[in-house]
Amino acid sequence: MRDTVSNVSPVVEAWATYRTTAATRWTPRRLLRAKGESRVSVVLPARNEEATVGAIVSTIREHLVDRVPLVDELIVVDSRSTDRTARVARAAGAEVVSQDEMTRGLPRLTGKGDALWAGLAAAEGDVVAFVDADLREFRPHFVTGLLGPLLTDPSVDFVKGFYHRPLVGTTGVEPDGGGRVTELMARPLLNLFWPELAGFVQPLAGEYAGRREVLARVPFVSGYGVETAMLIDLLELVGLDALAQVDLGERKHRHQDTAALGRMSAQIMLTAWSRLQRRGWALPGTVPTPLLTQFRRGGSDALPNLDREIVVSDVAVEERPPLAELRHRLPRRRVAA
Repeated sequence: MRDTVSNVSPVVEAWATYRTTAATRWTPRRLLRAKGESRVSVVLPARNEEATVGAIVSTIREHLVDRVPLVDELIVVDSRSTDRTARVARAAGAEVVSQDEMTRGLPRLTGKGDALWAGLAAAEGDVVAFVDADLREFRPHFVTGLLGPLLTDPSVDFVKGFYHRPLVGTTGVEPDGGGRVTELMARPLLNLFWPELAGFVQPLAGEYAGRREVLARVPFVSGYGVETAMLIDLLELVGLDALAQVDLGERKHRHQDTAALGRMSAQIMLTAWSRLQRRGWALPGTVPTPLLTQFRRGGSDALPNLDREIVVSDVAVEERPPLAELRHRLPRRRVAA
């Protein structure tokens, strides 16, 4: 069996060539000139990230707010943290908003996607950039790279970051070993059903930016399917040519264990299933089970002959409707205590 196919889709090849740039191309002062009257917001969804959120906020504030006034609004969404995330973020110079306060009066949802939706609701910028709060050795180009195409090209509506993700193991470092869910689940799934998106190097990247008016027109999936859903929905809303990607270099962050990656993958699969149903590509009215059965070695409830206990997780995903549909129901922005 052949491992590779030599022919790349002409659409994917043309898009990847035309819509891919490097973050080093965009300097803060160049973007400040290009920004004009536009306002820029940076949003960090954060749950128990006191170890890293302060350094990220401080870097953005020093380089992109105080030194060069490119970023007008720096928001950390406290996603029900039980540590000092909110306090650390505020001390570093961010405005901190509560996920629950921003969604007050709406059904309670969990997961990263809902925190992102709350951040978009809180943001007032014309361009909104999202950055994960668990990054180590964060640099300003993670923001400027995302903003570059949006501030200099009006035909671009959304920019996704990509990078090398080193995975540190017991036998050494695998330079690109961190994207396990991408390679085993997301990429095959997108290539199979949405081949136009095959040119995205890292479709699950947590760093991306878009025009607020466009982001407000797509739903946000509550769990780890949010990035998958966003790409698919934006493809249908604005078309491939309005999407772009930027090379951000190297991304360092904590990695999750294999069982956690399995739960993430299940949420991505359920998210894709919902999009397939909307297109009529999956049986209407059928609902896949949201329960994922996994095995944990040992444990007090280990079954005979297995030496493992059965662990069942609910990986169901829910969605916030597009922000534009609910803006009138939201409370005024409230800063987290």
